[in-house]
Amino acid sequence: MALEDAKREVDGAFTRAEPRGLAFENAFGGATSFLRRRYTKDLAGYDLAVTGVPFDQAVTHRPGTRFGPRAIREASALMPGDPPWGWGYSPLETLAIADAGDLAFDYAKVADTPAAIRAHVAGILAQGAGAIVLGGDHFVTLPALQAYADRFGPMAVIQFDAHSDLWPDDDMDRIDHGTMMYKAVKLGVVDPAASVQVGIRTVTEDYRGMSVIDAASVHRDGAEAAVARIRSVVGNRPAYVTFDIDALDPAFAPGTGTPVWGGLASWQAAAILRGLAGIDLKGGDVVEVSPPYDTTGATAIAGAHVAADLIALYGWTRR
Repeated sequence: MALEDAKREVDGAFTRAEPRGLAFENAFGGATSFLRRRYTKDLAGYDLAVTGVPFDQAVTHRPGTRFGPRAIREASALMPGDPPWGWGYSPLETLAIADAGDLAFDYAKVADTPAAIRAHVAGILAQGAGAIVLGGDHFVTLPALQAYADRFGPMAVIQFDAHSDLWPDDDMDRIDHGTMMYKAVKLGVVDPAASVQVGIRTVTEDYRGMSVIDAASVHRDGAEAAVARIRSVVGNRPAYVTFDIDALDPAFAPGTGTPVWGGLASWQAAAILRGLAGIDLKGGDVVEVSPPYDTTGATAIAGAHVAADLIALYGWTRR
């Protein structure tokens, strides 16, 4: 049936009528929404919205993540003809998922951007849908978490990252992707006692009460041990997963702003995400995909798979 459908399906981002179901467009053609979902701002009746925040003016090193949402969407075009491997169910056939497009903002008014991101994510939540955010640099997670905390209270955060992003920064007007988690904890939008960082491999003097599973621990003890630790920390709290693509080793994700060797392999990240099935996931993001440094497209492919697995994780308790 898929081959027959491919002969007539095209531009499903605009033409598909059903919010559920697989898609069989030719991967090399058509309008590229995420997983060929329908583009719409009207989320009535939708379970989940994927949205882009193409902001990269908070980076400390290499820029380019403003092109991340576009690249992740394009990479996802190969994926919606089959359920994701290893989950045992079909999220695209189970959930009503929309691509809500990108945040509109004035790139020349950087100081206005945090409030715009917060309002954008809050608008999705107000319509009854969860949000999967495609970044953009890692700063975008802070206003997204603020929107979530406004609705659910302080969040249990599972942060996949090479860096803790907990460097001290008490100037709340500064917009910096390396201090966003410090501010999230200080502002009370994250519950550090119920939060864990995975894949860390840079020095941090104070983790502000957050648990840490560094990359070396995952390599030594395995993905199952990491899953058990994460579950023990997060429990049944409302959870948010933020996945900085530099959690992966540069061999798997070279196209990012601050790559660090010794990171997670893609199979380890996939195994951990699948192992978290059943947590109370309310939303998440994939950030720091920088296409200018992604010469083979491998990083965008990894980002697309992470986002798809976040959708599967979100849908697990809603089947």
